[in-house]
Amino acid sequence: MSHTRYSIIYLILLILSGCSHLIQTTPAYTSEPTPTEPPMAARVNGEGITLAEYESELSRYQAYESEQGISSELTAQREKVLDELITQVLLAQAGSLQGYMIEDSVLDQKLSDLINQTGGQEKYQEWLSKNAFDEESFKHALRRSLVAAWMRDQIAASVGDTADQVHVRQIRVSTIEEAQQVQQQLQGGTDFNLLAAQYDPLTNGELGWFPRGYLLQPTVDEAAFNLQPGQVSEMIQSEVGYHFLLLVERDAQHMLSPDAKLFLQRQAVIQWLQQRRAESTIEILLP
Repeated sequence: MSHTRYSIIYLILLILSGCSHLIQTTPAYTSEPTPTEPPMAARVNGEGITLAEYESELSRYQAYESEQGISSELTAQREKVLDELITQVLLAQAGSLQGYMIEDSVLDQKLSDLINQTGGQEKYQEWLSKNAFDEESFKHALRRSLVAAWMRDQIAASVGDTADQVHVRQIRVSTIEEAQQVQQQLQGGTDFNLLAAQYDPLTNGELGWFPRGYLLQPTVDEAAFNLQPGQVSEMIQSEVGYHFLLLVERDAQHMLSPDAKLFLQRQAVIQWLQQRRAESTIEILLP
């Protein structure tokens, strides 16, 4: 996502994370029927996101941008807020289907703890008003966020401790003239590692181990996984220059570094959401 999560709900989740492991017997996430349906911003698999909730979240996001000195177009703000709300609903729906449930008494206790931590009922009411919440809308949003966070954790947990990875060294230069010189030297038999150390004395061109998709330059990433151990690539052009790669070794079950595992977990959530959206019926009802 392009910005740090803005909604205060997500900060509160850190405080309330102690309830994320509880499985209870009452429905975790339900949409209460109303005699007359309020105006809707969207429907996700038949479940409505009210226009009031959307407008409140948009107001909070605009306040966040203002505090951070960020200025984006209204269209972009509207798209981001609606996308985040749809994401929350999709995750919460899946969590509920998997049987994750939060009992009302548990949520009430967590809210009571939060009120005490924020300085009492009066301060809590001030905070609700400032952030365009009433008690019921905040409780609904918090419940959904907790179930969505649990589901997101389950998706991330599907990533194991190992993955197919490559160990690569590179020579990277900025201009085509330098790249042609490197190419001539390699073709003339100059040792790759000597050249890598020459062009990058600090790391000797070491990229280390990484899984597919980890590098910021897709052309370089793809080339690395197309090499055989000991093989040197052809010249590769990317947004940051020209590259030559040496595949040192490859391991189909190599232990992931913390950063690489976090990357794969994020990718797993993104891919899950893409698939879930494709399988879902999402109606956008905004004018």
